Amino acid sequence: MEKVKVLYIAQEILPYLPESQMSTICRYLPQGTQESGREIRTFMPRFGNINERRNQLHEVIRLSGMNLIIDDNDHPLIIKVASIQQARMQVYFIDNDDYFHRKFTIRDKSGKFYDDNDERAIFFSRGVIETVKKLGWAPDVVHCHGWMTSLVPIYIKKAFKDNPLFSDTKVISSIYQDGFEETLSKDFPKKIKLEGITNKDLALYQNPTYENLMKAAIDYSDALILGDGNINGDVNAYLKASKKPVLDFQSMENYISVYNEFYDKILS
Repeated sequence: MEKVKVLYIAQEILPYLPESQMSTICRYLPQGTQESGREIRTFMPRFGNINERRNQLHEVIRLSGMNLIIDDNDHPLIIKVASIQQARMQVYFIDNDDYFHRKFTIRDKSGKFYDDNDERAIFFSRGVIETVKKLGWAPDVVHCHGWMTSLVPIYIKKAFKDNPLFSDTKVISSIYQDGFEETLSKDFPKKIKLEGITNKDLALYQNPTYENLMKAAIDYSDALILGDGNINGDVNAYLKASKKPVLDFQSMENYISVYNEFYDKILS
């Protein structure tokens, strides 16, 4: 029997970014999944505050070199990789000079939300999908963590649904306490759009708030996981009304085995 393949797409992973609920889960969950006999790939953005030398990141030349067009502009896709030795696990990084070379994650040093966070989320989500296509690796489960991954469900279910790598993929989104008060660019729906995505599919993105991004992620996911004990109330109400399979918040003692049982349930 073929191994189950799980693709992890994460906004934060220890030790590359500071410790948080999300970065901790995204560090140990892929390792535990791999140790349970499944095959994994793990991706995160190469934010500029990640120390490349200390973490021994290096470019994967055979995967780099593609251009992604966002809002009629070309943006070169650079793929880097690092190993977490004790976990025998590799992490791929999506990089680009325009989007990821400033020294902070989503806010500048004065706390201002970056104006191009919308395009950074688009570039990251599309960059992961294009890299997985280049690897020719068909995931059974795609597990998304963080609002910056929230476009992956609509891309897989609409824009790439006819690609044989993704035609049977189940998408699971974990919801965290990672909200923001700002609204993304009013051109967000136009920037997101790819062949296969209709204007009707983009309804929630017309007002691109954190809540609406997560609601759209819920709409296009096959199942949801509560990654935090206390999430945005509006998003939580929408999630409950969706009638999709939901895994409640798990204690940090046993979440890895419970998550993997949940994957099996969704796949069956």
